[in-house]
Amino acid sequence: MLKRVAVAAVVLGAVAVSPGVRAEILEQVLVKVNGEIITKTEFEARQVAELRNRPELANATPASAELQKAVAAITPDLILAAVDELLLVQRGRESGYALGDQQFAQILENIKTSNNLQDDAKFQEALKQEGLTMADLRRNLERQMLVSQVQRAEILEKISITDEESRAYYEAHRQEFTSPAEITLREILLEVRTTDRGVNVAEDDTVREQAQNLRKRLLGGEPFPRLAGEYSVAASKANGGLIGPLNSGELAPTLRDLLAKMQVGDVTEPIRTQRGYQLLKLESRTDAKLRSFEEARGEIGNRIGDQKLRGEREKYLDRLRAQATITWRNPELKKAYETALAKRKETASQQSSAAETSR
Repeated sequence: MLKRVAVAAVVLGAVAVSPGVRAEILEQVLVKVNGEIITKTEFEARQVAELRNRPELANATPASAELQKAVAAITPDLILAAVDELLLVQRGRESGYALGDQQFAQILENIKTSNNLQDDAKFQEALKQEGLTMADLRRNLERQMLVSQVQRAEILEKISITDEESRAYYEAHRQEFTSPAEITLREILLEVRTTDRGVNVAEDDTVREQAQNLRKRLLGGEPFPRLAGEYSVAASKANGGLIGPLNSGELAPTLRDLLAKMQVGDVTEPIRTQRGYQLLKLESRTDAKLRSFEEARGEIGNRIGDQKLRGEREKYLDRLRAQATITWRNPELKKAYETALAKRKETASQQSSAAETSR
């Protein structure tokens, strides 16, 4: 995790030398949305929060090409998200939503409890480390609440899913509701030492013979876990040689073909591997199973609901955007916003077409 102060300094340094994002950061007011502003400080905070999730940038310098590229890449989506959020917050206020004192106190208590910060001094220190004051925290929580309330009342509650839609989705995605065939194995691995001169043939023969003798003992009824713990050099020996469950489709073709011919309880002949000789026992096998429509109904509803929510949210934001007065103070930031918006619309169109095709 990157330190906030360090990241902020790097963001400012990177932006100062990065064409295409320099101007918007140096402006005090970046954009006005229905008279409300998004400031340089607010937008920097969003950039910092995003970059802190990228540990590969922890040691980046202000002049590094890697950091400049990262800042330029995140800016379009971040400014689009900032404008969208402000539009939803404004709509929430128009609808009379607000975060009351009692509600804020309850949320605050939940935050303290979940983060083990009941001590006020520790909580204040945690806020300080995040660069927040109590007023900042309340403002952020209220914005989140307003966005959530608007989305629930104006979008989510108006979405419905018919049984016909659910069944059509199930038929088009049956493979996604099929549990793969799985197997569980036990192994014993006997090592054949390798030197600079390669493998000693006599030693190889000796180890192969040991593996064959162990197989006879296993077939004679001796417990596999005990013999694995006693003779195997594989890490699985600590668990009685147990491996799996394994997805049958992900096994090497030669091994999959070998196991397909075996019954549960069978033990392979010694198999030569890179390390030595291996014995495998087929412990269990489960066939691929298709979940019934009723079993998958809840997941299907969630998937269709998520698809519809994304689509309806974009339509709703388009309406708010069309009614809003958005005044840009910097053409480069406006261009970044429009680029992200166009990309989002293209993605939404592709997803909508894919959803229609699958129904």
